[in-house]
Amino acid sequence: MMAQNDLVVAGIDVSKDKVDACIRSLSLRRTFPASAQGRRQLIAWLRKHKVGKAAVMEASGGYERDWAKALREADIEVRIVDPKRVRSFARSAGRLAKNDVIDAEMIAWFAETFGEARGQVYDAAREKLVQIVHARQGLLDLQTSLQNRGEHAAPEPVQKMQARLLRQIALELAGLEAAIAALIKATAHFAERAEIIESVPGLAETTAAGLIAAMPELGQVSNKAISALLGVAPYDDDSGKRRGERQIKGGRRRVRNLFYMACLGAATRHNPMLKAFYQRLLAKGKEKKVALVACMRKLIVILNTLIARGEKWDASRYAVS
Repeated sequence: MMAQNDLVVAGIDVSKDKVDACIRSLSLRRTFPASAQGRRQLIAWLRKHKVGKAAVMEASGGYERDWAKALREADIEVRIVDPKRVRSFARSAGRLAKNDVIDAEMIAWFAETFGEARGQVYDAAREKLVQIVHARQGLLDLQTSLQNRGEHAAPEPVQKMQARLLRQIALELAGLEAAIAALIKATAHFAERAEIIESVPGLAETTAAGLIAAMPELGQVSNKAISALLGVAPYDDDSGKRRGERQIKGGRRRVRNLFYMACLGAATRHNPMLKAFYQRLLAKGKEKKVALVACMRKLIVILNTLIARGEKWDASRYAVS
């Protein structure tokens, strides 16, 4: 019997020069060159074996984009999955060997097991937003690195070079931020989400853009699931009579870091409800970082509920108690 109620799943491992594809339920494997002809051949092969709604590939440093675009233009649905999750799945299944053919099979098996072929519907505008948001973060990282170097003595030509670069980075950042704002404003479902997120005291445009790009599941999954996706859900660490300290694991690191900084400001200055909650946790003896993670969890659950209902922040509903 085929996986997922006869849905034919193809796992596709993408590298720079080729892709390896596997339809595990039919025991079929093929390799295609990274060229226009190779993409046409892959499309024909997938169509022949009735893969129309379940082509799954890993994120591969951008090499997957042309393949995914070609398949989508041919009306073949594509899902991009996190390679770390696939490798963890492979290890849990005892598959320690690794090569491109094995990887394609593991992607297919992973997708069949966890239903990844029925994941988020592709959103071209969100993919564009993701790329711009990531580019902005890359510039911010470079800016921080240069600013840190500027704290140390350097010859005058080096100082001038760093100053020129910092001025140019500032200009490029302004351009990317304007592009992000324009894209969100021009995309109705982005604008609606941004309005809800930014209605929360302490959350501004940057946080809204990051959440829209990295957390499309907001408002569509349970509160427990959204906490796990962000990486702020606590997990037990117990064994027998031992009761270990609960810890957060996994999640989406980039957006979690962004949300951490937003919550830091909200819980200490800008959001009366969250500030009161944070202070109560500190008064109970919680460490600052533990209390802040609890604030992150509380706030992402509130956002999940607001977006699901299409409602903005209501100060009276979240009054300080």
